Order: sequence, then C-alpha cells, then structure tokens
Amino acid sequence: MILPAVIEGYDVSRIFIDGGSSLNLIYADTLRKMNISLANLLPTDTHFHGIAPEKPNYPLGKIALDVQFGTRENFRKERLEFEVIDWPSQYHALLGRPAYARFMAVPHYTYLLWRIPGPKGPITVKGSFALTDKCDKDFHKLSEAFRMQAEYEASKLTTDHDVLPDGGRSLQEQAFDTSKDSNEVQIHPTDPKKMTSIATNMDSA
Repeated sequence: MILPAVIEGYDVSRIFIDGGSSLNLIYADTLRKMNISLANLLPTDTHFHGIAPEKPNYPLGKIALDVQFGTRENFRKERLEFEVIDWPSQYHALLGRPAYARFMAVPHYTYLLWRIPGPKGPITVKGSFALTDKCDKDFHKLSEAFRMQAEYEASKLTTDHDVLPDGGRSLQEQAFDTSKDSNEVQIHPTDPKKMTSIATNMDSA
C-alpha cells in the first residue's frame, strides 16, 4: 500500500506501508531531495535482509524525522526514526511496524486506506491504485537491473580473464561434405530441375 505523507514539511507521495517490516526506511536520494545532509545521520548497528539476495544490508545511519498524515483541519504528527539506505527505489520511504504502533494505525489493504486516530476524530489516508500500479512496474525494472548486476558480479568471480575464448571450430571436428553426406531431392512436384540437397543423417519426421 502506497500513501502520501508530509515528512519534515515536504509532501512525499510514495510512502510504502509495510506491516511486515520491523524497520522504517528512508532512501538517501529522498533526503537529498529534501535538502537534508547525510552528515546529520547518527550511527546505527542495524542490518537487515531483503534487498540484495543472500547478503545483509547495512544502512548509512539513522535519522529522526517528523511524519504527518491528515489535513490542516485534522492531522497527526509523530517523530519517527528511520534507517537510511543508499539504494535506488520506486519509493521515497517505507513505514513498518514501528510507524503502525506510533500512529496506532489500522490498514485496509483492499481499499488502500490507512486509518489513524486524530485530535478531531479518525483520519483516513487514501492511496492511489494508479500510483500503486506504476510503482509495481518500476519495481520490475529495478529488480531486473539488480538481477543483471548480481549476475555480472558473480561472473567476475568465476571468469578467468587470462584464458582466451575458443574462437573457432576444433581442427578435429569433421566438416559437412555435401558430396558424401547428402541426397538430391526434387522440391517441385512437376519440375525435375528444381532440386535441393538434404543431409542423409536427418531424423525422419
């Protein structure tokens, strides 16, 4: 589920709501676009899995930011701690279980709704089906790029660049001899001059 929010006063349209994540994540590129220097990050000992296959991921650091949902008439603001990662993503940030608990949120995934208590009654945050579909397509493009990069890195570990590739056919390999290994076959039903050569060792249909 993808929802809009306000982070540190900036309208952020692609917040991925993930109730299965134990972390809140924000991407370094998002902070750069918000004019927040990475020098403001605090050290973190967190690591997690799920981005690069079979490898733990280590954040650049962590940062606390104000996150707001709702309207001017009825809004809720909480300060959340984010782990910062420097990876390309179709999202601007990810909110996991810590955000659910802080906002006391109830999700409705079928309708792309997030309901949280506000000072003037419940706040309903609505997602966009069109934006969700676009993010899914962007995800497939990014995952393909990650897969190709992983295959390239793996090939560098197993390829001996000092050995030249085999550039041609083995000298011991016998070439096809049309005078011995083929039969002449008429290919036109009424014109015997129209012939072609067919290998004698072909399997029958």
